[in-house]
This record gives sequence, C-alpha cells and structure tokens, in this order.
Amino acid sequence: MLALVLAACSNSDPDAAPDKAGSGTDDGEKKSEATVNKDGKVEIEFWHAMSGSGQESLDNIVAGFNDSQDDYNVKAEFQGSYEELLTKLRSIGGTKDAPAIMQVFEIGTKYMIDSGYIEPMQKFIDDDGYDLDQLEENILNYYRVDGELYSMPFNSSTPVMIYNKDAFKEAGLDPEKAPETFGDVIDAAAKLKTDSMYGFSMLTYGWFFEELVATQGGLYVNEENGRSGDATEAVFNGAEGLNVFNFLNEMNQAGTFGNFGTNWDDIRAAFSSEKVAMYMDSSAGVANAINNSPFDVGVAYIPHADEVERNGVVIGGASLWMSKGIADEEQKAAWEFMKYLATPEVQAQWHLDTGYFAINPDAYEEDIVKEKWEEYPQFQVTVEQLQDTKPSVATQGALISVFPESRQQIVTALENLYQGGDPQKVLDEAAEGTNRAIEIANKTKQ
Repeated sequence: MLALVLAACSNSDPDAAPDKAGSGTDDGEKKSEATVNKDGKVEIEFWHAMSGSGQESLDNIVAGFNDSQDDYNVKAEFQGSYEELLTKLRSIGGTKDAPAIMQVFEIGTKYMIDSGYIEPMQKFIDDDGYDLDQLEENILNYYRVDGELYSMPFNSSTPVMIYNKDAFKEAGLDPEKAPETFGDVIDAAAKLKTDSMYGFSMLTYGWFFEELVATQGGLYVNEENGRSGDATEAVFNGAEGLNVFNFLNEMNQAGTFGNFGTNWDDIRAAFSSEKVAMYMDSSAGVANAINNSPFDVGVAYIPHADEVERNGVVIGGASLWMSKGIADEEQKAAWEFMKYLATPEVQAQWHLDTGYFAINPDAYEEDIVKEKWEEYPQFQVTVEQLQDTKPSVATQGALISVFPESRQQIVTALENLYQGGDPQKVLDEAAEGTNRAIEIANKTKQ
C-alpha cells in the first residue's frame, strides 16, 4: 500500500501523470457530451474514500441532493482508502473517463495541483460569484495556493488532546484545566502514572509531529512551507522539531510515556481501558472516546513548547477536486453538488454524523448542533481550537508531493527515538530521507 501511494504522490513514473500542457482536453478541443441517465438527468461519478458511518452519511447527502432538483444525478462510488483511490485515478485522470469529483486526502494536494487532472475550484467560484466568506477561513487556507482555491474542503479534522478527567481527580490535578505546554504535560504525566496506566501517549504517526511543529510556528519544509515555490529540503529538524522529540523523549525515558504503536484502534482502546490518561487524537475521534470510555472524558487544545505562544493547528482530512477534460454540463453538475454540500443544513448533519468540522460555520447555529453540543460540550472545544488558530504559512500546512514518504520517515524516527536513539540524530535522518524523496520528485517533474 505504501509503495503504491509513494509512486502516486512522488510521480516517479514518467508516465504516471501528464504535464499540464498535454493533459486532459485542450482548451481548443471539443469536449465530450455529458452522460445523461434514463430520467434525462446529467449523471456524474463521485469517487470517495469514506467507509462506515462516514459512507452512510455521505450516501444520505447524495440522495438528498439528487431528490432536491431535477437536472443532475450524483453517483457516489467508494474506491477504498485514499491511497487506493489515488492509484486508480492515475490511469484515467484528466480524461473524459475520469470521475467528475474526486476526494483526495490533504497531503495529496501538491500532487493534484501538479498532475494536470484537475480544474481549480477558483474558476467556478469566480464564474458563479460564490461567496467564500461563508466558509471557515482556517479550513480554506490549506487548499489555497497563491490566493487561488484549488479544491473544495469537505471532511476536515484537526488533532486534539483527550484526557481522563477521573484520573486527573485521583492524581490531584484539576480536571477542568488541561495541560497547555510541553512542560505541563510532562509534569501531569508524572503525576498520572500508575502501575497500570501511563501518563501520556501519541500515535506513532507523522501527522501529530507536523501539528506539534506548526503550533510553535515552525515550518516543515523550506520555500515558506512549499507555498512560495517548490520545496527543496526539509526544515522540520530545526528547533521546533527538536522540541517535539525532546518532549517525547523525556517522558519515554521517565517511563511515563506509553508507546501503543501505529494503529489508531490500539491507542484508542488503551485510553478507554485506562492504560493511558492523556493522548492525542483526531477531532473526528472525540465522540468515539466519549462513548466508549467508562469515565468522564475531557478534550483540550494540543500542547505547545513552553517558550512559544500557541499558533494553532493545521487542517487534516480531505477535499473535493473537479476533473478537467469532462463535459461542461458534468462540471456544472459537480459544482452544484459541491455548493449543496457546503450549505449549513447539510454541514450540520455531516458534523454530527461523523465528528468532522462543518466547513460552513453557520452550521453550528443549527438547532440540532446546539442540542448536541449541550450534551457533548467537548465538540465545541475542537471548533474553538480551529477558530483560534493564527493564519500563517506554518498553520496553512506544508505542500510537498512526497508527503506520504516523509511521514514514513517520521514514523521510523519516532520508533528509533523510543528505542533510545538520540533525538537530533534520528530527526536529522528523517530530514535527509525526505530531502532525497523531494529531490527525486522535483527532477521527475522537470
């Protein structure tokens, strides 16, 4: 699986994706006719990677759109994981056979922009006079490059810190005041540690490292996080990255850190079974933590280094991309569906069904959301952390086409750290591995 996504996102195969000039349908070439179903509706395909409750909610949204008007019909088609979807897309992207809409994870953004498969969303926004001010600014920022929005945000999440309020009480800590800094977490973890429970844990996953660097105002790669030009080297092994590794290393050495590996289910089960008192999770995992834990659950902002102010969080999740090369009427159908998705009513239900943020903050004013927040005030904390984020190139997130490979480098570095490796040394090795991947990708692109 990793090999597939690396191939897709590094574009190391010269035949993997056509360049912009030669991809899809040229402007002067006549596009194909739209697909029309037996009911006379323009029919489009929507490739997605949602499974479980996410797929169920999405299917209901699609059905709602199809019933709401008489011109278009959307067919939602599950394509497996994000990686599997992207691999399938490589063979037909930018052609008339491509799906009208594709859901791609956030770290595929740079690849999609460079691929030649897509039509930037800004074109449809400008042509329609669509008001982007109605959408969440700190979500839009990730998918903007040089002021242009390339894809429509959809399922968006950020990391949060989740903690056991009952364990806090037993340890003499204030259950209503979560640790804010790395130092606070280290101190609390020492007090929370028991014979059967660790104080703190973090999934061995590059996303959380990226977030802990960004909240310090640190960058992941050069060229302003790859937003002022193509990144040529990693910079995450600087002061901010070292702060993160020293933070984790101190607790690991003290025996207050629990290493539960790379599987989300394992670390979530460890928390719910009281094997760890604090851990980092996605905001989309909050409901699961509350519902599956036999104790009072708290949710807080992610911690930051003691010597810096909190900058905030970078959006995770995925967005929706418009295909280039398909019929104009199919693009119009896709655009109408994307606008429907962004309405407060639809976003309110999506937020409650899945735990993802509403990309339209007016959704939080819907009665069904207010009622749920009253029952689960923890949800509101996740939204406040996002809205308190300071816009910058750090919290905008990095743009590199080889992000999956770089994340694997971080996973290896974390595993080596927990085995006793020197924080700076293992971090430097991860940066060197990322640099090699970037170099290969940039050469291929040229």
